[in-house]
Amino acid sequence: MKNSSKPYFRTILLVLSLSQLSGCLGSLYDRATAPGDAEPKSEPLSKRGNMPSYEVFGKRYYTMKSAKGYVERGIASWYGPKFHGRKTSNGETYDMHAMTAAHTRLPLPTYVRVTNLENGRSTVVRVNDRGPFKKNRIIDLSYAAATKLGMIAKGTGLVEVRTVKAGAADMPPVAPKPIKGNIYIQVGAYTNPVNADRMKARLLRQLHEPVRIAMGVNNGQTLYRVQAGPMRDVDSADRLAAKIFELGMNTFVVID
Repeated sequence: MKNSSKPYFRTILLVLSLSQLSGCLGSLYDRATAPGDAEPKSEPLSKRGNMPSYEVFGKRYYTMKSAKGYVERGIASWYGPKFHGRKTSNGETYDMHAMTAAHTRLPLPTYVRVTNLENGRSTVVRVNDRGPFKKNRIIDLSYAAATKLGMIAKGTGLVEVRTVKAGAADMPPVAPKPIKGNIYIQVGAYTNPVNADRMKARLLRQLHEPVRIAMGVNNGQTLYRVQAGPMRDVDSADRLAAKIFELGMNTFVVID
């Protein structure tokens, strides 16, 4: 998919305009009067928006073949009136009052439960669009969904995103315990602890920020994850990620 594709250009514009939207948009409704959760249904994959891979801003994204078992924590953003009425990546019309969302990799459509880890609020949305393409964002919520999660004023939030299956049995939320922040920027994961120690030492010298090595197991293999932080808010995390990127390293956000 080329950068000029209109469904993807929608989210590219969002990167430039979200802060202005957050500041000027009045409250259309509050959490109590926002639309109800999306109701998970069994749906075929959309004919559009499910290509194996596509490219935006020079980065290639690979679409997941299945959403089964998907769980991820990270930073969410939202998009509103500027894109209301425009086409989404799967060819539908974006309605900022509907409980929908954009994701770079999940199949379209997919139903997910999004929980705001800062206040415990939770809602179910239907993913029918691609984005967000700003670094270290995992999901872009509609205005209605962001309202329910209490994210409108800040523009972003720390969230958990979890696949929801069709059927009423999957609807009750299992909300994680709210957290205060604890955002880390992961730089690398190493099987050799010596390499992890070297990267930690380099970051300490160049960033002058706290750095930790967090041990984990993936497919039976111990990994030593080098993570800078913690950062207490999204803006601080963005600034730290930008500093690391300038050093020639890729990053992604970890919420602990």
